[in-house]
Formats: sequence, C-alpha cells, structure tokens
Amino acid sequence: MNPHQEVFQSLKQELHKHIVGQEYLIERLMVALLSGGHVLLEGVPGLAKTKTLTALTTCIDAKMNRVQFTPDLLPSDLIGTEVFRPNTGEFVIRKGPLFTNLLLADEINRAPAKVQSALLQAMQERMVSIGETTFALPDPFLVLATQNPIEQEGTYPLPEAQVDRFLMKVKVGYPSAEEELQIISMATREAAGPPALHKVLGVEQLRELRAGVLQVFVDPKIDRYIVTLVQATRAAGPFGLQGMVDWGASPRASIALQSCARSLAYIRGKNFVTPDEVKEVALDVLRHRILPSFEAEARGISSDEIVQTLLKSVTVP
Repeated sequence: MNPHQEVFQSLKQELHKHIVGQEYLIERLMVALLSGGHVLLEGVPGLAKTKTLTALTTCIDAKMNRVQFTPDLLPSDLIGTEVFRPNTGEFVIRKGPLFTNLLLADEINRAPAKVQSALLQAMQERMVSIGETTFALPDPFLVLATQNPIEQEGTYPLPEAQVDRFLMKVKVGYPSAEEELQIISMATREAAGPPALHKVLGVEQLRELRAGVLQVFVDPKIDRYIVTLVQATRAAGPFGLQGMVDWGASPRASIALQSCARSLAYIRGKNFVTPDEVKEVALDVLRHRILPSFEAEARGISSDEIVQTLLKSVTVP
C-alpha cells in the first residue's frame, strides 16, 4: 500500500467510527478534497449527510465553519460586513464564516437566491468583496453543502450559475437493511458517548497529495473521450436523445471530469487514468450541469438517465 493510500485508509477508518457504510459517498468526498472542488450532497433528511461532512471536517486539521442556511439568512451573515466604530469614527471589516478552509453549508437550498448568490465569487475565484475591499480566502477553500430534494417544502432551487460551480453533486440514498441494523446499534453505543475522532490529514499534507494527483498521467485519448462525452450533452440528438436536452455541460465540466478521474485513480493507487475512472465519476460531475427539456420531463427522463445513455453510446478509446 502506498503512503498516500494509507492516509485515505486512515481517514476511512476514522469516519466509520461515526458513519455506517456510505463507501461511495466517502470516496467521492476524498475525490473532492484532492481535486480542490466543492461538493453538493442531495438526499432526504435523516441520511447522515451533515453527520458525514462534520466527521470529515473533524478528521482534517484545518479551520472549519458550519452555517445553517435558513430563509432569513442575509448575505452579510455569510461574507461579513463593514461595522462603524463610533469611538474612532471609522468603518472596520468584520469577516463572516466564509473565511475558512472548509465551509459546511447545511441545507443550502433553504436560503433565498440573494444569499446563495453571495457564494458565487467565493466558490469560483476564492475571493470575497466586502464594501470596496476584496479579500483572498484561505487555501484550501472548499464548500461542502447539503440540500434536500427540491420537491421538499420550503426549499429554493439553486441558481444555475452556482450549481455549475460545484465540482460534483452526489445523491445520497437509503441504507440497506443490514446497514440500518448497524446504524441502530451504533446509535445505542453513542448514547453513552460517541467515540472520539482523530486528526489524520493536515493542510500541508493535503497540498502534497494534490501535487501527487497532478503526476497521474492522462493520455490525450482520455482527454478526447472526456471532451466528446461533454460535447455530447450539448448535441445529444445522434445518441437517441433528440429534443431531450435544453442545454448541456460547459467546458468547466470537462475540466472537472478530468480532475475527478485523476483523483479517483490516485486514491486507488494508479499512476494513470483509464476510461473506467472517467465513467465512474461522470454521473456525479455531469448530472447537475444538464437541463432536461420539458419533453424529457414529460417522459420522466432525468439528467441521470441522459448521462447514462451517453456513457453507453459514446465510443470508448
């Protein structure tokens, strides 16, 4: 086992002190950490989305802030504001919780658009403007967000521009019967006191791991496959999806797909990317970047099904 794989294994072991199963979710969170991208988790309440993210941030030796998004939240509650000091007659900057390494944005779609849009500059440029002053955010800066399905009462759809800034959108499903039995047992044990989580990954070590990811070889044929797949989302007619897509993924999706495939290969101890890694991360990278048409919705065809159809249809190198 490579040294970096030992780090990932240690991180998994710590998380499993509090989390049952969710191997797929944990692996995708590691991919996001290595790729330096934001991640959005979607699932009904009670599936341990927030608990998983809290455990992850606890195991990382970096600054973390958690914000509970609510309908009455203001942009200044997130990014900060200018405060007048009567004794000096000057305005001073009071920075908000956005100034952190890891921002846990809980139920992000419960806040109105003006608050969600306050994240746009931070998520893309890693910069925040307060008044006339622009501040750089710490490195690394990641938004780890959760949301309930949009059909749930009291939620607001995220603006397309913000959704596109998430590296991945991961859907969290229900546990199996065996896993749910283990969850009950764990809850009983935790009633007497949950096990302590240890720091297993520091900021400097994370930077070193990210540098290692960049050494993973990507063949030009793989890049061509990624671009062909993303462009197919914009012109899906030849793949039996005529009129099913209003708009497809942007070039940002191609960058994200290559980055995630690289990180996944690195986590698994590979020094090169294969089409298998691209296929494995494609659904999480593309599902939120495709807008199905009205006709597709009428037929019950989701963005997930569109991506899966393209994965089966686009020629693999």
